[in-house]
Amino acid sequence: MFLDERIVTLFKRNAHHTLTYWSVFFSFGLCIAFLGPTILDLQCQTNSTLSQITWVFFAQQFCLLIGSSIAGVFKKTLFRALSALFVSALTISIIFAIIPVCNNVLVLAIAMAVSGFAMGIIDTIANIQLVTIYQRDSAVFLQALHFFIGFGALVSPLIADPFLSETGCGNHTGNATEIIHPFRNMPRNSPIAMHDITQLPHPEGGEESNVHYAFWIMALINLPVPLAVLFLMYREQLIPFCSSGTPRLLDKDELAMENQQGAEGTDVEQKEHETGGHGDIFSCCRNDNLRGLPVSFFMIHILGGGVLFMTDGIVGAYAGFVYTYGVSPPLSLPNKTAGYLASIFWAAITVGRLLSIPLAYRFQPVRLLMFSLAGAIVTCLMLLIFYDNRPFLFAGTGLCGLFLSCIFPCMLAYTEDILDYQGCATSVLVTSAGMGEMVMQVVVGSIIQNGSYSFPLCGVIIACIGFILFIALLLFSRMHRNYLTGTSKKSTMVEEPATEQNGSAKTEQKEEPESS
Repeated sequence: MFLDERIVTLFKRNAHHTLTYWSVFFSFGLCIAFLGPTILDLQCQTNSTLSQITWVFFAQQFCLLIGSSIAGVFKKTLFRALSALFVSALTISIIFAIIPVCNNVLVLAIAMAVSGFAMGIIDTIANIQLVTIYQRDSAVFLQALHFFIGFGALVSPLIADPFLSETGCGNHTGNATEIIHPFRNMPRNSPIAMHDITQLPHPEGGEESNVHYAFWIMALINLPVPLAVLFLMYREQLIPFCSSGTPRLLDKDELAMENQQGAEGTDVEQKEHETGGHGDIFSCCRNDNLRGLPVSFFMIHILGGGVLFMTDGIVGAYAGFVYTYGVSPPLSLPNKTAGYLASIFWAAITVGRLLSIPLAYRFQPVRLLMFSLAGAIVTCLMLLIFYDNRPFLFAGTGLCGLFLSCIFPCMLAYTEDILDYQGCATSVLVTSAGMGEMVMQVVVGSIIQNGSYSFPLCGVIIACIGFILFIALLLFSRMHRNYLTGTSKKSTMVEEPATEQNGSAKTEQKEEPESS
């Protein structure tokens, strides 16, 4: 069989919860990918410069970081977890509906900040609950979970593409503003195109933007997701006017782990409670039981988070600015053609995560991580070498998405397995990934204005740093395994003499009646 019977049984037992978590990740992907292709239309809608609109990315990612950091407090009960997911998914639909009326960049940034906060809650809760339910078998289900991010992120640019304006700012006639690529359809050597573009006015009488229709369509497409969460709450009898009687989330997770690992599941949950595992990032840092743990325990969290800081930073920056890179010299792609770059990138991520589901079952996460990081470096380097080659830009975009697709779920499964599901790896990694997207989007958005050549150069540098951090993670993971092996040997040696002493004492007690 493709999967063994045990994993199929686990999925059937937790199918409703698992499918619900997968669906809310579709909302996550839908919301994370639309800014890239629509950035020019939103820039014109808000009458802002490129540097100003870049801070909309920052607002979204910063609040995503906050949301993912504190979301662990909602996972204590099923009611809290599902209520948070319902509100977050519904918020994303509302934000999609109101973006077309945000005519000021500050208002747009606030709207994106709210959506980012909702995305952070979705990211943390869904990852934590799947890891808690499936434990050592979570790699397969995490790959499927992140497939739905890619699927939502693929749908978003495809919906937006037919409504993007070809000429930029439509009928806007504002004053001089900073645009990195006006007149993008002009010949490359045109005197106007070679002129200092920072003082050029918006073109008058241009094509009217219809991008607001795209946002309203995305709001409707996303609406079934909060309804699905609400239906699960109804099935679990968690809606206030329904009588309760169904086990809470922790009870269901214990049942799943009991079938999977027997009595071992209860011990895992007790250890998790003692060490503060899978909580919010702040409770993890305050945990008193962290004292006395080896340096390798902390370095695994730090280095694992560092790898995702870099790789998810590439994903966020590439998805956000590959469109801008494509329409800028020397590539100077037409607006509509460049709009397909984001779709190709997210399609590659979607396909890559779909392929990673069987690969995660066949291969260890560390091997997939090594292959993916090396491939990402080679692809970014080739994009840098052929920076003015249009066909390779499309091919490289697809390859980049394929190699980056499985890094996050593999890293999550790898670090949790090393730590025996007793640390705060999920919270730390989710927070680090969100922080990486936030920082790298701002950094790349600032650097790309100095020349489009800097865009692939940033990708090479970031990917190389991520690979170096991964090599360091391998070293510390080996140290931590040696520490755990030594600890288990010491505990065994302590137990054996105690057993011998108890045995000798019982023998003496038996001999005493005989002597009397």
